[in-house]
Amino acid sequence: MITGGCFCGVAKYAIAGQLSDARSCHCSRCRRVFSAQASAYALVDPEEFEWTSGRDSLSAFDSGHQFEILFCRHCGSTLGAQHEGKMHGVTLGCVNGDPEVEINRHIFVGSKAAWEVMPEGVRTFEKGDV
Repeated sequence: MITGGCFCGVAKYAIAGQLSDARSCHCSRCRRVFSAQASAYALVDPEEFEWTSGRDSLSAFDSGHQFEILFCRHCGSTLGAQHEGKMHGVTLGCVNGDPEVEINRHIFVGSKAAWEVMPEGVRTFEKGDV
């Protein structure tokens, strides 16, 4: 069981399966949403995801293409995203313990912040991962 939650502890979730396809996105939109140099995000099977508390404390930001970014209304933690109303993935920074997944690629490094230095040997893509 994987668990996670926001900084203030109001919104919590449990995942009855494994995370998959972990990635870090360096586009300007993700930098703003995550307040960091990049995102750290992994996919979840929506059938295995459950909010265990604080679902009513979340705000959803429509980021386009039927994706909504989910934030805690109290502390501002970015917890994940849903697509077409179903949970799509979670932010790795809000997962408790070891999520047993590693970031396997860095995308949109062509638009990364000028001050960010990419480590050697990581798998990168100038735009998406295609």
